[in-house]
Amino acid sequence: MEKRKIRTPFFSVNPKAYIYGDASVALAKFTDQMAEKYDIDVFYTGQHVDLARIKNETKHVIVTAQHMDGLVPGRGMGHILPEALKAAGVEAVFLNHAEHPLTVNQLAQAISRADELGILTIVCADTAEEAKAIAQLKPDVMVCEPTSLIGTGKVSGEEYVHLTNEAVKSISPDTLVLQAAGIRSGKNVFDVIMWGADGTGCTSGIVAAQDPFKACEEMMQAVQEAKEKLAGGKQGK
Repeated sequence: MEKRKIRTPFFSVNPKAYIYGDASVALAKFTDQMAEKYDIDVFYTGQHVDLARIKNETKHVIVTAQHMDGLVPGRGMGHILPEALKAAGVEAVFLNHAEHPLTVNQLAQAISRADELGILTIVCADTAEEAKAIAQLKPDVMVCEPTSLIGTGKVSGEEYVHLTNEAVKSISPDTLVLQAAGIRSGKNVFDVIMWGADGTGCTSGIVAAQDPFKACEEMMQAVQEAKEKLAGGKQGK
């Protein structure tokens, strides 16, 4: 099945398990408005039980599952069935996050099933070496972030961005690279995109902010500003 094409630079709002139900839907609806306002592609993840509702109440965000398993309809008590996500309107899935790691075999199966159903795969890696290994599975997006920096407010740095970008693109040139560890502000977002990331995203910098909606808009506006700056640079050449 054909997958949605992602425009770069893109953004990801990933509330993890910080919020759910009405709170998650409210943030999803606001994110949806900002995606339209700033004309950027935005992934929004939610708890599995909220995804169908989020899909029904949004128009622009790419509704994204935080995990799925590589099984087929049949046995699989307690696992997340890809077909069920597809039926709920899910267009993308995170895999192998540091908080939900997978074996190589599990990851390969999940990517294969996602490909069959036209679900975009967003696969996480810690180091350049891990990124290079996972890139061989040809995910649609790779999330490169040092596990030690997740949620710390410390960004990974320009050298790490260049190193992991090169590691992924040398194996799978069509895989987009999302750099996200420690994103806390619009400046962080702008900087990491200017360093070469195809996209970035945030969790605690939004959901734990004093005003999550304000933080979300600040970051998405920064994506638009980076997009315009990059476009201007290309036109000037």
